[in-house]
Parts: sequence; C-alpha cells; structure tokens
Amino acid sequence: MSDAPAEYVYLDYAASAPLCPEALDAMMPHLGTGRAGVLAGTNPNSLSTPGRNAFKALEATRRDIARAVGAARSDEITFTSGATEADNAALAGMARAVRDARRVRDKAFSGEVITSAIEHDAVLAAADALKADGFRVTRLACDRDGFVEVRALEEALTPETVLVSVQMANSEVGSVQPIRQLAAAAHAQGALFHTDATQALGKLAIDVGALGVDAASFSAHKIGGPKGIGALYLKARTPFVPQMNGGGQEGGRRSGTQNVCGAVGFAAACVACAQDIDAEAARLRRLRDKLYRDLPAFEPIQPTVDVEEGSLDYLPNIVNVLVSGLESQTLVLRLDALGFAVSGGSACASSSLEPSHVLRALGISGDDALSELRVSLGRDTTDADIAAFLHAMPRVLDWR
Repeated sequence: MSDAPAEYVYLDYAASAPLCPEALDAMMPHLGTGRAGVLAGTNPNSLSTPGRNAFKALEATRRDIARAVGAARSDEITFTSGATEADNAALAGMARAVRDARRVRDKAFSGEVITSAIEHDAVLAAADALKADGFRVTRLACDRDGFVEVRALEEALTPETVLVSVQMANSEVGSVQPIRQLAAAAHAQGALFHTDATQALGKLAIDVGALGVDAASFSAHKIGGPKGIGALYLKARTPFVPQMNGGGQEGGRRSGTQNVCGAVGFAAACVACAQDIDAEAARLRRLRDKLYRDLPAFEPIQPTVDVEEGSLDYLPNIVNVLVSGLESQTLVLRLDALGFAVSGGSACASSSLEPSHVLRALGISGDDALSELRVSLGRDTTDADIAAFLHAMPRVLDWR
C-alpha cells in the first residue's frame, strides 16, 4: 500500500521491547555450542571450574540488578522466569507466610489481601487463588484518570490485612501510582507491601529502599532483555514461603537451575537503561505529548485519560486513546497492514473479546472500551516514526 512506511515501525514496547544490543553482546559468551557450549552453558551450582565461573557471572548480574533498582543487598534479588512468576510468588509467598505465623497465636485467623482493580492479570489471578485458599480479597477502585488514592487504601485496611499489592505504573494508560505513600499506609496497619514494577523499570528511576516496599516484581523483556527471565525483589527478613520447591537454589526462595544467560542479558539491559534514563524519558515524553496533542484532531479519536503536556504522573512512553466506531482488533490489523505494530491494550489479553478490565475500572463503558488503542514507545522510536504513524491514521479511519 502506498501509505506503508519503507520499514515496519514497532510501537508496542509496553508488550515487549526488542532485544537491545547490550543484552545480546553480554549473552553471546553464554551461547556457545558443542564443546564450547559445555563450558558456556554449565550449571552455576556445579563445583567444577566452569560451574564456578557461571556462578560468578550470575552473582555479578544479581549485583547489577540490585544496584539498578536500589536494593540494599544483592541477595534481595531472586531470579524468576518473568514478572508473572514474581507476582505469583510475592502474593502467595508473603501472604501465606504471615498467615501461618499469625495462626500460631490465633488458629481462626484468615487474613486479607488488598490489590487495585487495575492490576495486571498476574496479580489479580494470584489474589483470586488466595481467595480460594481462604483469604479475603479486596480490590481498590481507582479514579477516572487511573490513580489509586491513598485515602482509599487507608479506609480499606483492617487488622486482618496481611498484604497490599499495587502496581507502580499501569501498562495500558500509564498512570504512575503514589507507591511511597501507599506502602507507608500499609505498614502503618502492620501489612506488607508489594508492587508490580514491570512497566516502570527502565522508564522511571526506581529505588525500592526509598519507596519503602517489601517486594517488587520485574521482567527483562520489557526493557530490551531476553524473554523468560525476571526478578523478585524481596527485602531482607521479609516473611516468605517458597512457591517453587526443589534443590534450594536462589537462597531457598526459588528452586530450579538458574538461567545464567538470561540473567546476564537482563542485567545488561538494566545497566543500559540506567545510563541515560532521565534524558530518554524526556525524549519519549515529548513524543508521547505530540501523539496526545495530534491524535484528537481526527474526529473519532479521544484520549482515554487526561495527560497534560510534560506530565510526570504518567509513563513517558504510553499513549492510550479510544477510536469511536472501530474495534481494537480492527485498528490493530489495519495498522499492521500499513506497517505499524500497536496493541488494543495489554498484550497478555490481546486475544480476549472482552473489554479491558482496566478501562472498565476507570468507568469507561464496555462498548467504548472495545475501541481502545495503545501506542507505546521505546528506545528506537523516532520522530519520523511518529510522523509516519500520524500520516497513516486517515487511511486507518477510512479503510477502503
């Protein structure tokens, strides 16, 4: 088609970022084959020389990631298969640990877990599993702009609350939550606090110590690292029952042979993001603001949330709009045909025909929510990409 750009334009970084060169370079020594592969791919728990070398590489990456997120100790970082596992481990491991301890004194204690209504499905499903295990689960509403109010949490907390989990930033509309204040409110009631920081990593400067959280979840592929590797920050001495049992790796918190190659790529991506995070966030914010400024010029398009120019209350790389009269899947397929990758919301729910639970929680009707379009930017997004995307919109809206 004549409107298609010379090269395919990727605008779906919130779903997954392409592997960055720093991660690939760091991983190459661990990707050998044949006899070389035996040395490169050795189990880091082996006592052999190659095994000890793999262990050293693993621990070096652990230190890099701990430094990148502000952890006080490297052993507060536990490698997982991704943020979904980290979320599940945090909710189940922390909530059950506290409940077990409380039941020593009070056998009737059931416990309560509080989340927000706009969490990722990994948190919501993990909370539902805890509900089936006897916990009471409370979901906090958010306001129309996608924010959880501290007062709402304070009013919801009870002596039964053992854990609160609120995401650092939303993957669909980009709202950044007041994590420090929310964590303080939870602690004032004696509850632990976990945050899913998957979308915030690499976009915001993260310091888990300054935020005061007890646990945080991360994923490598959202920042240009490889898929299949993530991490759970668990503050030292935080109650936790392991959810993966076996050989006792990762300090007994997560059994299973570690993915050294993936961890090395994860750390390299973290270091690369941290080097120019403020400048890159400012660049992406400028592109985000241009889209929010120019897209409503097309009559059917309206911003899903009110993002003021230069706003720090929303992630710098996410744009979410509603396109009246067209469904998300139609928009995604038309843009794909024109050479643009976007999504209709969270990639984890892209095959669902149901309206986004995030947009429904914002008070948007089911019909309107079905017209969601999310554009998410990243390291390789250029001004030319945004110009080409805007140029293609008339064709998308008037498809013939």
